[in-house]
Amino acid sequence: MRLPATINAMVLYQQGKPLQYTTLPMPQPQEGQVLVKVLACGVCRTDLHITDGALPDPKLPLVPGHEIVGYVVRAGREVQQLKEGDWVGIPWLGHTCGACSYCCSGRENLCDRAIYTGYNIDGGYATYTVAWEQFCFPLVESFHNAAAAPLLCAGLIGYRSYRKVPDTARRIGFYGFGAAAHLLLQLARFEGKEVYAFTRAGDTGGQQFARDCGATWVGDSLQDPPVPLDAAIIFAPQGALVPKALAAIDKSGVVVCAGIHMSDIPSFPYHLLWQERAICSVANLKRNDGREFLALASKVPVKASVRFFELRQANDALDALRNGSLQGAAVLVMPQGGQAGW
Repeated sequence: MRLPATINAMVLYQQGKPLQYTTLPMPQPQEGQVLVKVLACGVCRTDLHITDGALPDPKLPLVPGHEIVGYVVRAGREVQQLKEGDWVGIPWLGHTCGACSYCCSGRENLCDRAIYTGYNIDGGYATYTVAWEQFCFPLVESFHNAAAAPLLCAGLIGYRSYRKVPDTARRIGFYGFGAAAHLLLQLARFEGKEVYAFTRAGDTGGQQFARDCGATWVGDSLQDPPVPLDAAIIFAPQGALVPKALAAIDKSGVVVCAGIHMSDIPSFPYHLLWQERAICSVANLKRNDGREFLALASKVPVKASVRFFELRQANDALDALRNGSLQGAAVLVMPQGGQAGW
């Protein structure tokens, strides 16, 4: 396949400053890597934390983005499974060392030398990108479209958070109802769970969105649920929600903090934690999480509610996420991707 010499990309040159639309040389796949034509890339809150400076020390200049859907156009040396034309999803976890104690004990999400897509290496806010073959997820035909992009992080990290909830839990609170929560609600309902959705105070649009998605009960984060919860997942990056969620869960319940970044958790009385309640966080993902979730997502099926933006509009998409005007997920669609792929 004849490829162009350059790509279009939105690039972060300085944290706290807008991304710039620019032309870059075509990336070349190295050993074990594939070159992927990007159809679409989801816009994740982690991208916002990187661009705004809440997550320090990204590679600069940087092409953000780690919810990537596209297809292979070239393979580097030693690529053994993927071939030209194969559709893949590229997630946040871009590479691990395979040798540290975490990798060797089945905890690659905690790898000491992990490389993250759109943070340590260039990501998907571009017309082409490279990725390690072993960290790409093959996509079934129903996910060969731009609307599947949010599954690659909002879905995957949401799923890892959801799997921290005991199987016996029936009533689950979702604090923050956005990209991840609306995807996981579909899976939770498929598995017979009740979801209690909490939004920001006054966010009537978000509350109606949660109702439309099938939440059992909807309120704001200042309210108490009508019944004790068995577990809660905090998607919003607000540490003050941790004691609030602890007060809402029943004995032996768990509060799962799903974000990479969260504001400080305020002090709280011990009785909120007593009776074997627990707090845990979720870091990154394991590839097995991705395989499990994508298989389940195609079976349910899980469908993202998406607002599309052109690549040049990446700053607008980040602003919409920043000011809370999105319902569901934002997705950048690449030029020459074709509207048929939306």
